[in-house]
Amino acid sequence: MNNKFQGTGVALVTPFKEDLSVDFEALSKLVEYNIENGTNYLVVSGTTGESATITKAEKKAILETVVKTNNKRLPVVLGIGGNNTAAVIEEINNTNLNEVDALLSVSPYYSKPTQEGIYQHFKAIALASPKPIILYNVPGRTASNMLPETTLRLARDFENIIAVKEAGNNISQYLELIKNKPEDFAIISGDDDLALGVALAGGAGVISVIGQAFPKEFSKMIQLGLQDNVQEAYKIHFKLMDVIGYIFSENNPAGIKAVLAEKGLCKPEVRLPLVQATNALKKQIASYIKTF
Repeated sequence: MNNKFQGTGVALVTPFKEDLSVDFEALSKLVEYNIENGTNYLVVSGTTGESATITKAEKKAILETVVKTNNKRLPVVLGIGGNNTAAVIEEINNTNLNEVDALLSVSPYYSKPTQEGIYQHFKAIALASPKPIILYNVPGRTASNMLPETTLRLARDFENIIAVKEAGNNISQYLELIKNKPEDFAIISGDDDLALGVALAGGAGVISVIGQAFPKEFSKMIQLGLQDNVQEAYKIHFKLMDVIGYIFSENNPAGIKAVLAEKGLCKPEVRLPLVQATNALKKQIASYIKTF
């Protein structure tokens, strides 16, 4: 297994100023906060980074900011995916990947391809990519589920497909993947609420949303899980359960941005069609943080 991607990766938000321009100073601050508090790797321009409403120029500048702040301390994963296979390959070919350790590529959304279509999509990307690929299965956003047999077929057929971020919130699907995966292929949780259970079952860890707000605690929980220290790990899990529920109760990343704003790490702004967390949710979050 590629040890670069064991433990806790964080799906970084893209902080915005009140005028909705990218707040690069806050982004750098957030990266530094995570490096200093035990995060194992950084994921840039995923769903939580509001990639759907980020321009190409902004995406380039966001990656450059993260790379400069990181200064080679942690592995960096860049999100490049979509439902237009040719466009994904074109973006890979036209992006400076020198400081990128792997790509996170989402299963095609909206088009609802068959399992064979999903396989052929990732085959084309694997053949074109100069970097390792982490597949990303998130049925709630893509409207199609990449089945374990498709994921494992890709894992066996392409050496540069090294992992899957599985985010179907389906524990039986996780277990099927862990049970049947090739030895050097990583199963990474994309569900914060299931991450500890996945680690304990033989997964590699998590790409987390809440982890960027509580990197010390969340990273420790996952490390304890990877070490089979069940009781100590669940003590932290139970402490974080409420806030994990809060951040996904309205939309992501409005929830996590409300947490980060309460902690003074960035503003709560999101771009339309997303809207900020409601005042009721912000109050719940503020109350939680005061007693954490």
